[in-house]
Amino acid sequence: MWERRGVEGGGGSHLCRAGAAAIATLTPRALLGAGESAGSQPASARSPGQQRGRPAAGCTAPAGRLRRSWGPRKEQEAVGESRSPAGETQLRRAPALRRSRGAPADRPAGWRAGSSGSPQPQGWSRSRREVRCFAPCRRSPPPADRLGLRAAGLRAGAAQAEVSCARRSARRASERASEGERQRGAGTMGWGNLCCCPGRLDLLCVLALLGGCLLPVCRTRVYTNHWAVKISGGFAEADRIASKYGFLNIGQIGALKDYYHFYHSRTIKRSVLSSRGTHSFISMEPKVEWIQQQVVKKRTKRDYDLNRAQSTYFNDPKWPSMWYMHCSDNTHPCQSDMNIEGAWKRGYTGKNIVVTILDDGIERTHPDLMQNYDALASCDVNGNDLDPMPRYDASNENKHGTRCAGEVAAAANNSHCTVGIAFNAKIGGVRMLDGDVTDMVEAKSVSYNPQHVHIYSASWGPDDDGKTVDGPAPLTRQAFENGVRMGRRGLGSVFVWASGNGGRSKDHCSCDGYTNSIYTISISSTAESGKKPWYLEECSSTLATTYSSGESYDKKIITTDLRQRCTDNHTGTSASAPMAAGIIALALEANPFLTWRDVQHVIVRTSRAGHLNANDWKTNAAGFKVSHLYGFGLMDAEAMVMEAEKWTTVPQQHVCVESTDRHIKTIRPNSAVRSIYKASGCSDNPNHHVNYLEHVVVRITITHPRRGDLAIYLTSPSGTRSQLLANRLFDHSMEGFKNWEFMTIHCWGERAAGDWILEVYDTPSQLRNFKTPGKLKEWSLVLYGTSVQPYSPTNEFPKVERSRYSRVEDPTDDYGTEDYAGPCDAECSEVGCDGPGPDHCNDCLHYYYKLKNNTRICVSSCPPGHYHADKKRCRKCAPNCESCFGSHGDQCISCKYGYFLNEDTSSCVTHCPDGSYQDTKKNLCRKCSENCKTCTELHNCTECRDGLSLQGSRCSVTCEDGQYFNGQDCQPCHRFCATCAGAGADGCIKCTEGYFMEDGRCVQSCSISYYFEHSSENGYKSCKKCDTSCLTCNGPGFKNCTSCPSGYLLDLGTCQMGAICKDATEESWAEGGFCMLVKKNNLCQRKVLQQLCCKTCTFQG
Repeated sequence: MWERRGVEGGGGSHLCRAGAAAIATLTPRALLGAGESAGSQPASARSPGQQRGRPAAGCTAPAGRLRRSWGPRKEQEAVGESRSPAGETQLRRAPALRRSRGAPADRPAGWRAGSSGSPQPQGWSRSRREVRCFAPCRRSPPPADRLGLRAAGLRAGAAQAEVSCARRSARRASERASEGERQRGAGTMGWGNLCCCPGRLDLLCVLALLGGCLLPVCRTRVYTNHWAVKISGGFAEADRIASKYGFLNIGQIGALKDYYHFYHSRTIKRSVLSSRGTHSFISMEPKVEWIQQQVVKKRTKRDYDLNRAQSTYFNDPKWPSMWYMHCSDNTHPCQSDMNIEGAWKRGYTGKNIVVTILDDGIERTHPDLMQNYDALASCDVNGNDLDPMPRYDASNENKHGTRCAGEVAAAANNSHCTVGIAFNAKIGGVRMLDGDVTDMVEAKSVSYNPQHVHIYSASWGPDDDGKTVDGPAPLTRQAFENGVRMGRRGLGSVFVWASGNGGRSKDHCSCDGYTNSIYTISISSTAESGKKPWYLEECSSTLATTYSSGESYDKKIITTDLRQRCTDNHTGTSASAPMAAGIIALALEANPFLTWRDVQHVIVRTSRAGHLNANDWKTNAAGFKVSHLYGFGLMDAEAMVMEAEKWTTVPQQHVCVESTDRHIKTIRPNSAVRSIYKASGCSDNPNHHVNYLEHVVVRITITHPRRGDLAIYLTSPSGTRSQLLANRLFDHSMEGFKNWEFMTIHCWGERAAGDWILEVYDTPSQLRNFKTPGKLKEWSLVLYGTSVQPYSPTNEFPKVERSRYSRVEDPTDDYGTEDYAGPCDAECSEVGCDGPGPDHCNDCLHYYYKLKNNTRICVSSCPPGHYHADKKRCRKCAPNCESCFGSHGDQCISCKYGYFLNEDTSSCVTHCPDGSYQDTKKNLCRKCSENCKTCTELHNCTECRDGLSLQGSRCSVTCEDGQYFNGQDCQPCHRFCATCAGAGADGCIKCTEGYFMEDGRCVQSCSISYYFEHSSENGYKSCKKCDTSCLTCNGPGFKNCTSCPSGYLLDLGTCQMGAICKDATEESWAEGGFCMLVKKNNLCQRKVLQQLCCKTCTFQG
């Protein structure tokens, strides 16, 4: 499930690559019983949502028909998988495991002949390279000398294993009784059988047990008994093929033409092995173009548990407390306002706009939702019906969707609870998170009834754990593309997505393929104060921001809750995305003809930085202020509806795929790789020419021993620098990136052509292999935008009437037109020309400027030192300006070399005024801190203002020892401080006797992960932080560890990556008998066994 911590997906039926850590945490009892949880789940154990699921028309269309009921669940033989050239998972035929039905008369019971005629034990099947153990528990293995291995070391644990095995066998026998011969006829080997090897087996059987039984613990793929199939020929042909191979055709997948949902009742419902059998021959049908067995995906809900006069016309009890919609305090400037009331006062409340919440269902009977509930925008993908009601339990686990729905469209003036942003919009819900989330489930959800639904809001995604890289699979990607191309009758569906809550895990939402998509509007969060919430992720794909929770003392979001209640505790980016969906609904009511790209343009143009605190705000070359934290800023509902009212549809989107740079570059530790690509914006292809940018996608393939050590930056030809990836502390993956798409919106409106600079930084961790350097194998740019200016400053395109076209030089000039029949220059518009070259155009396609000889020439962009004026004309900037927005000296955007931009006056100066310093990298005058008269950096004062003195590099009032200046007078320091710079123990500069300085505060004893330093530079005792590889230490560096974090082993003062050693610590290991057998058979070199038996394997002898 996506963020309800469901079944993990991962590798196949081999030992997990991460098995070292996973195996070490298991007890032998867990090893013997691990397989049970992966088997078929009894009906009584299923959730109510699973029990009621029936394959009605489901979510394929509201008017669908019931095909037939689900068949009984049966286990069937396992199926392998292969990969098509495009990378999709395909079914393949594989030999089934077969159980020997009896033993020849001349062999002992429990034996059968192998392929070479040599005896083999019953239940052992050798197929190609496979060795699998599925013997009945009551059988004993052959004598140890038959296989050449001694089993004496395993006998000590046999009794306990056999007792556990017998209990499982008895339970399975009772379950089989109702199915009789049907299960034996299916030829199935369940995981319970595979993991039921007796304790007295030889080493090969134990290794098979380790390889199989641990799979559910590792990140294994969990296969379902549902398939997605692409079949040409229509519904009847799909029905015919489904019936031929024992499938049931549930119906079309969402709005995806020729894609069908097949179900097989005689295969295992959930299995770590892909299914195989006669049904797998379906892939050989000529009409079957593609088939994919559905795999459970893990998806996470993105919440956390943790002014104008008040309008009088709402009688909802919670309305006065809804701080993010209105301000109730007239005595202070209203910061907590997205101008939602302003949009309402203009008459926009979301009427005739339909929003659906993709989540765990919505409570359609809630008094605040039932008035606006839309059944045509609702369905239950998990239960295969049309009712999105959530599944109730004691913990109210499935409250998420109902909370999000209330933010968007809770009814107003019904005296119950709260008010939605678009309180007259229609609201629906797609229940899709309360069950197995697969590619097919996601595709059905995002493409549900796209001609009726306008906006899809999703507050979930892959795990925000700082180590996952995941995104939409093929069906969902296709559903997104179809949605923006054909949804809303060609205007395009609007997809709103929560940016992610992985801030505490140092996650980066560029590793989330949903928020990183050009088709989604990624929404960030800010607290009431405008500060960064602790859960927030930073990335260059975030488009805009709305309010949500912050620290524990900050206000949270008020909305509807399960069981017809209200909550004032909705949190995380989960709260921000539906808030944005509600604001977009207001804009669509103001102009229902906005396309999906128009909506993004309107958001870019109207969002504002306001009071949002971020140290990376920058203005790009197109004049838009943007941040990695907040995108283009806080959404403004009133500004959006005003912009929507007068909006002109932007020109057609062009896509330019630049050629791939395949020069392999080595990424060395503590260094950076820099690659420059000169892009043309596909200027030689009119159908793909991108001149003005919208989205920029970078496709990158990198190999690296530790992915989390990488940071990636992209700089546009205009100098705008985007951080595509930051270091991720918990990402230990060695997989790197394979054609992963990073996306940035920070270049919006800039020119595409020019030098693009990609930088890859490697900041190595102590815990990685330095012998294997990373490699940048290839990268390429995909530029999205338009070939012509999408809008003038007022979004009114320059209009030229055909009857009054004039030559470009001057509209009032009287000139004669020569008879010219040759080709015009590429910069001439459709009006034509009277000769070759850009100086003979009758009208320019883009711009023109005047040469020194008074000739005017058409150009694709204004040259440096010029700006875009009215009527397509390029005019000169002031002499010191490199770029500008007007011709005067106080209208500069950037300065020529040797000059610095004074941002207060927008002028270029040679010396920055008092109170500011020169930023030579950016050619800017930046302000000093408020106490400085002059400075070299923000907090590095060189001279103080009157009444203050310079103390180090800071200016403050001079106080006696033991006091600090609080801005008005001198106050005593904290009792722990000898001298201080501020209040509290955190403000100490030096500590009193008996206390130690630790990270800027005085403490009585060093904290964990710190060590005592006997002397320091200022002569005072202090606590220094241990190396990051140590849990505790007695000195600096990585060689002075005294204990290690979980998952690491202490070896001669250093912490080595490894598992917790279980050697001889569990009674079922027979006090090391197993490990002794491993050592005697020279198997210690195998990593998994070496970590299991780390003590025995390190003994000499």
